[in-house]
Amino acid sequence: MAHPIILLQAAAPAKPAAGQTCNGCGVCCAWKPCPFRKRHGACAALRWHDDSATYRCAMVSAPQTVWTSLPRWLQPMVRRLARRWIASGVGCDSDLEAERG
Repeated sequence: MAHPIILLQAAAPAKPAAGQTCNGCGVCCAWKPCPFRKRHGACAALRWHDDSATYRCAMVSAPQTVWTSLPRWLQPMVRRLARRWIASGVGCDSDLEAERG
């Protein structure tokens, strides 16, 4: 079976082991995103941040940049829901074994 390939920034941190603290590697969202935005392929809300050399979820940090018609009053609720969907603060939930190519 062929190994799937996902493309991420070279400066992204290595994927932590499942259960360890999220480090913003982006592997989980590039490989198998939460169902909040999309069910297959890389998530459209995954954003690279040069200043911290990490990936972050725009549905948590700035949902209006992903859903441009989202009313301002709904943004806090969407942020909370996104944090819950991605298990923010819980740790890495991806058991994918990633290797750099």
